[in-house]
Amino acid sequence: MNESGNNKILYLSSKDVEAACQQLDTVAIIREMFTLHARGETKLPDEAYLGWANELDEPVRSLNMPGYLGGSIHMAGTKIINGNIANPTRGLPRASGLTLLYDNTTVQVACIMEGASISSLRTACVTTLSMELLRGKAIEHIAIIGAGVLALAHIRLVIQHIATVRQISIYDFSTARIDALYAQLSPLLQEHQISWHVASSAEMAVRPAQCIIPVTTTVVGYIPFSWLQPGAILVNVSLDDVLPDVVFQADKIFVDDWNLVKADSRRLLGRMYQAGEILGPEEAETGTSGQQRRIDGLLGSIVLGKAGRTDEDEIILVNPFGMAIADIAIASHVYQVALQSGLGLWLER
Repeated sequence: MNESGNNKILYLSSKDVEAACQQLDTVAIIREMFTLHARGETKLPDEAYLGWANELDEPVRSLNMPGYLGGSIHMAGTKIINGNIANPTRGLPRASGLTLLYDNTTVQVACIMEGASISSLRTACVTTLSMELLRGKAIEHIAIIGAGVLALAHIRLVIQHIATVRQISIYDFSTARIDALYAQLSPLLQEHQISWHVASSAEMAVRPAQCIIPVTTTVVGYIPFSWLQPGAILVNVSLDDVLPDVVFQADKIFVDDWNLVKADSRRLLGRMYQAGEILGPEEAETGTSGQQRRIDGLLGSIVLGKAGRTDEDEIILVNPFGMAIADIAIASHVYQVALQSGLGLWLER
């Protein structure tokens, strides 16, 4: 039950959410989420995807992603996130949304909060946790492809958690976006003595990096395996940036949830699965004559110590599709902080 009973719903704005997150170790929350997921203490239905064209004939989409976590979190809810890649030209974020949490007893909606900031934060948490769990040699140089909201969230979190980082290479088609991002990050970069290099191409950003983080809106791959140095970790955040040869040649591939990955034929790994080119961690071989690659495991298995890097020169691809339970895990903690701190606005039901 919320503190005001059944008749009110707590609304948390983006400022409320960000204030609450400042009091949380969100990477630790995501680690706990993966532990629960690996132990079968979560429920994660397929996402509902709605795509259409708006009145300007721009492609737009809406996603609804419910989920439940048991164990120490014990919360159910849903994430609604809508996107239009043309929004930045209007001075608006590409994506926006809401996260809803349900009362554990009555399952009435107990809290509604701005969802985009949690979505970008949980994505950065998954990347940062992957770096912590899978690094071999010290990660000193990272590459960021794309200079939007996700780039900002990633750089802020990585700097806080990966103390060895000394250089960031960044590439984006828009130098204005890079300049705007640098203006936001400059004090943090100076504080941690991290150099900032604007690359002339994606290749020039990727080749020297020990960790590569594409945060773009592309649906066309452009990163070949030949760009990756021994020991590199490529966290394929935006899902379509790598070419198929990376999938075939990487020493290890880890995903967050195989069922979600294989069900989405719009994304690279889902398309390759549909074509019979990749198999899940425990799926039987299909006996096709073409090339097949098995996914090595799940991020939850790494958290439990059942999988991971076995050689410092292994090139590892991480493909985090994105799970609503990650948003709900962070949102549940945000909700508790808000109740304790008096954040938010109570709405009549």
